[in-house]
Amino acid sequence: MEVRYIDAATAVASIQSGQRVFVHGSAATPELLVKALQARHAEVKGVELVSITTLGNVNFDAPECRESFFFNSLFVSAATRAVVNSESGDYVPIFLSEIPQLFYRNILPLDAAFIQVSPPDAHGYVSLGTSVDIARAAVETSRYVVAQVNPNMPRTHGDGFIHISRIHAMVWHDAALPVVDYSAGVTPAVESIGRHVAALIEDGACLQLGIGTIPDMVLRNLSGHKDLGLHTEMMSDGVIPLIESGVINNSRKKLNTGKTVTSFMTGTEKLYKFVHDNPSIRVMDIGYVNDTSVIRKNPKVAAVNSAIEIDITGQVCADSIGTYQYSGIGGQMDFIRGASLSEGGKPIIALPSVTNKGISRITPFLKEGAGVVTTRGHIHWVVTEFGSVDLFGKNLMQRAKALIGIAHPDHREGLEKVYFERFLNGKG
Repeated sequence: MEVRYIDAATAVASIQSGQRVFVHGSAATPELLVKALQARHAEVKGVELVSITTLGNVNFDAPECRESFFFNSLFVSAATRAVVNSESGDYVPIFLSEIPQLFYRNILPLDAAFIQVSPPDAHGYVSLGTSVDIARAAVETSRYVVAQVNPNMPRTHGDGFIHISRIHAMVWHDAALPVVDYSAGVTPAVESIGRHVAALIEDGACLQLGIGTIPDMVLRNLSGHKDLGLHTEMMSDGVIPLIESGVINNSRKKLNTGKTVTSFMTGTEKLYKFVHDNPSIRVMDIGYVNDTSVIRKNPKVAAVNSAIEIDITGQVCADSIGTYQYSGIGGQMDFIRGASLSEGGKPIIALPSVTNKGISRITPFLKEGAGVVTTRGHIHWVVTEFGSVDLFGKNLMQRAKALIGIAHPDHREGLEKVYFERFLNGKG
């Protein structure tokens, strides 16, 4: 089957002012295509870019692009934080599982989709590789699809295969994928949190792990476990030793037995090589992976997610620092709820007790303007370096007492005073 490649400038030349363009995310961010479009900043205005996490060397907040492009983020990352918090961007609060519906239901109709894929196989199929997530829905609904074809993109099994007949323009670009090493920057607090969380996870549990050093440290503490499963929106290098040693074998899963299920992956080149043409790894559409009705079917789902701060009643802010948009809702609520409905499941929020500046993350009240991602009606386990507590079924006073007990010792006295004023002063 003959494949014709064109240059990036030609591939993006048809994008017009006022159109909406999807940008493939995470390790699949099509850097070459985005830069080619940005090079046309003097020709277009009001082009809306839609994406979740992006990686790579792309400056979405370039001054010359501010009138030409508007970044409408569905999950904010380091690369887009500045533009999203400026006049040239904004954030859509939404569960990760529901993002495909924005495309299918024409709430955010897409004029174009920029994706990065593996080279076509003998049958004319490319793979979305490291990031199927919301990209499959974007490809299926976009009027114009441009693919950056990269021989370094792994061919992954699952929902990511696309026939080249669906692609309107293909650009060859041989480049290393972006890498992220979550093992860097580990602190004693993170090490302690990893041990506490691992102690809550039983043999036969089905894991979901969020992004960052804490989930990676949890994985390092699971080498003595048996028959673990993995059904997670995101996976990184930390799972490789556990899969290779048989600790993660997915044998006790009721759904996708024997298979690791994920929706996207970000890590090092080792991870990308590990998943290439690996039939034990299924990279699936986010509408499936993060569906609570799917998650709950596996027993003992242990969902581990992080937070920016949590108030003493159990309200979790995981997406903003006050009104400053730091990340997004993502899949936290999808898995917190899914795990709570799973037989023997454990929804876990894990966070250091203080910020790098020593400010307590367990607070009397969330910061003004902060977003509540996990409500106090959904919260169960909370873990800091000082221990773990289960808030499920506890009243407000009991929750406050429990959380103060795992707060940093330097802040417990202040929190106790708040507790007294709120719950005891005037009651007796």
